[in-house]
Amino acid sequence: MATPTSDFDKRKQISVRGIAEVESVANIKKTFNQHLHFTLVKDRNVATPRDYYFALAHTVRDHLVGRWIRTQQYYYEKDPKRVYYLSLEYYMGRSLQNTMINLGIQAACDEALYQLGLDIEELQELEEDAGLGNGGLGRLAACFLDSMATLGLAAYGYGIRYEYGIFDQKIKDGEQIEEPDDWLRFGNPWEKARPEYMLPVNFYGRVEKHERGSRWVDTQVVFAMPYDMPVPGYLNNTVNTLRLWSAKSPHDFSLKFFNNGDYIQAVLDRNNAENISRVLYPNDNFFSGKELRLKQEYFMVAASLQDIIRRFKSAKFGCRDPVRTSFDSFPDKVAIQLNDTHPSMAIPELMRILIDIEGLTWEKAWQVTVKTCAYTNHTVLPEALERWTVAQLEHLLPRHLEIIYHINFLHLQEVSKKFPGDTDRLRRMSCVEEEGDKRINMAYLSIVGSHAINGVAALHSELLKTTVFRDFYEMLPERFQNKTNGITPRRWLLLCNPSLADVITDKIGDGWVRDLSELAKLKPLANDQQFLRRLLQIKQENKMRLAIHIKEKYNVTVNPGSMFDIQVKRIHEYKRQLLNCLHIITMYNRLKRNPNLPFTPRTVMVGGKAAPGYHIAKQIIKLICAVARVVNNDPIIGDRLKVIYLENYRVSLAEKIIPAADLSEQISTAGTEASGTGNMKFQLNGSLTIGTLDGANVEMREEMGAENFFLFGMTEPEVQALGQKGYNPYEYYERNPELKLAVDQIRNGFFSPSNPTIFQDIADVILKHDRFFILADYDAYIKCQDQVSAVYMDQMKWARMSLLNIASSGKFSSDRTITQYAREIWSVEPSNVRLPAPHEPLFSPTVAKSQVKNSDENDAADGDAKAPAADVSQLQQKKGY
Repeated sequence: MATPTSDFDKRKQISVRGIAEVESVANIKKTFNQHLHFTLVKDRNVATPRDYYFALAHTVRDHLVGRWIRTQQYYYEKDPKRVYYLSLEYYMGRSLQNTMINLGIQAACDEALYQLGLDIEELQELEEDAGLGNGGLGRLAACFLDSMATLGLAAYGYGIRYEYGIFDQKIKDGEQIEEPDDWLRFGNPWEKARPEYMLPVNFYGRVEKHERGSRWVDTQVVFAMPYDMPVPGYLNNTVNTLRLWSAKSPHDFSLKFFNNGDYIQAVLDRNNAENISRVLYPNDNFFSGKELRLKQEYFMVAASLQDIIRRFKSAKFGCRDPVRTSFDSFPDKVAIQLNDTHPSMAIPELMRILIDIEGLTWEKAWQVTVKTCAYTNHTVLPEALERWTVAQLEHLLPRHLEIIYHINFLHLQEVSKKFPGDTDRLRRMSCVEEEGDKRINMAYLSIVGSHAINGVAALHSELLKTTVFRDFYEMLPERFQNKTNGITPRRWLLLCNPSLADVITDKIGDGWVRDLSELAKLKPLANDQQFLRRLLQIKQENKMRLAIHIKEKYNVTVNPGSMFDIQVKRIHEYKRQLLNCLHIITMYNRLKRNPNLPFTPRTVMVGGKAAPGYHIAKQIIKLICAVARVVNNDPIIGDRLKVIYLENYRVSLAEKIIPAADLSEQISTAGTEASGTGNMKFQLNGSLTIGTLDGANVEMREEMGAENFFLFGMTEPEVQALGQKGYNPYEYYERNPELKLAVDQIRNGFFSPSNPTIFQDIADVILKHDRFFILADYDAYIKCQDQVSAVYMDQMKWARMSLLNIASSGKFSSDRTITQYAREIWSVEPSNVRLPAPHEPLFSPTVAKSQVKNSDENDAADGDAKAPAADVSQLQQKKGY
């Protein structure tokens, strides 16, 4: 939409969300009351706030369903190439507000509930986060789904419907306590079970050889039941599908139970099969090697590939009977993206299906597999790379181990041809690691079996080519690409920071919501004092809202006029929350030494979860909480310095924190963070960044200009050089009195007087095992923080830098990322076509008849759509609809 010019246009554009139409409000009120009555079986006298939330969710869902069905009908008619995103994690967060925004009905829902005497914000707070991810990888997958739908791609997400997501974190006496995240306990209004598409998944067994090849026999079967969640695009009536698999025990065992008289025990044993989808593994950036995790990985890809092949065979023809029998066109109709190595068993599984079941030759099957699959790498940390033991695979998936061995055999033959006589290279490039327990390197398998391999930031992609995958890059340079991560501007600005979204729209129109590069139009306003003051006002309002939340949640009063200095991310040594903690201690010591010191007031907030088995990470949380207890209760310090540990950091909490941040801490050791996406969310919301040249920080700084980024610390080559030279943390400790004091206070129990040695392990990490060069970067970090404090005192300069951060965010939209994936990896073209709404005609009469009568892909949504009258009879003709 163009910038509003007339007074009428300006009045109409009070908000990006528009003005609610009277008719829409009346319809929403009517539907809301119907759902309260018929779906929830309540009236207004006995209904609880949660009942009202569910009534609203079902009302909003009604607006989705017709679009959901229509989208899949449209895909069946057009038969486009379909994109399948395979990920073991989707950190979706809440769906209600996001759905209302993407459908363009938030204003109407808001007004309808106001007229009913209800507060829509209170109801939104009752929704459970769908926490089916650990952190960045899972949240990236969620942003990608939003962008794929907004860009009109025929895309599907596949994952696991964990009964328990990432644990709820409670901080008790400064320690992290994990509680199960029973996110489904009240039900999930956004999912639709699809028992008619339940599929068998095999485990264990043995391989039988016969004249036509191999057969995997005597297996144990678990069923995969799909649950579909809608993924609406922004105002384009496209609704894609996230299909999550739930493990179900087979039913064919009743006879033997009666025979041996142990029926009750047999029923109880069903849990063993269903445990596969019980809980999300909480380890991120650390490979645990547990059999249940391998089961989860194979369960997801085996069910997904069966579903993908079913859809490929019956596409366009629309019945369950296979129609396509040739797989020649498979790579032209199917693109499979592996989100890290977790779904990498898709490569041997697709080979098994094509050879053992579909009867293709090895050569043809391999050609199809490589052309279809692509692999995204998310880490260079060696402890995070998956390496399954041969013994585990032989026990659980014997046929797949055979296939992997043969893939590796042929791969090493190719290596020998290209590098004759280089036996050490053969050893280095083998997917089978022979040292110690024989293992399969899943990253290597993913590279060999994919036509494209990408990192997620320019620096990360270069490091893949020069370090961990150097040998593979030398052999297959054409396969390596970069796709810098991005975030969806719908959730991370329009939803979470409506005041900022409105003031931006008032200046440049709302085109930025779909094309974030339009934010560059704000740059000429960098010297507009009135606009800068408005930005400062919006930030202050957001900070006051967060201060109220902190007071209610933690009973700590913070100064909204102080700088909100925020570091929120998983707790890991490489992310260097310890460096932040050392800065807090240094500020505290300076104020104690000189209470009259000129000091920029700060409220430092740290949040994030530590993997339950990661001792040092949990100790870091305990240390920060101990420092907070001392700082917050010291009368000399007052409200000039406060420290808050943000309990149970998750998507819905991020939506409150990020709009209120002044300073974003992105301080990982250079060369360790693949990309980061939190850094982009803070930038988009006008926070300034203090950070190293790591991950996407490098590109952010390029976009905004070095003068608008607080840079400190060693570069990646400098880190490597110091490591090779021999890094001695003690040298830095002895050289810097402020650092020495801070470390001594940690080591000697200043922050833990009741147990002085409790932080000895942390002191040892800092002084003896400083893998991530905390002390080497300390001095530069403190000096940079002093610079931050000085700039913050000049609020107009800060506001100008903030504006230029916002205006430079365009590159970091997930729409841009997905457009690059689509064109450069999947060979599909994004579309800005707006599909007709449910009340608008979709098909010509001839197309409608054949399309809807046969459409198998109406497996995307429930049958309560408000389809046009002409379509209804045809929908009813579909067998089993």
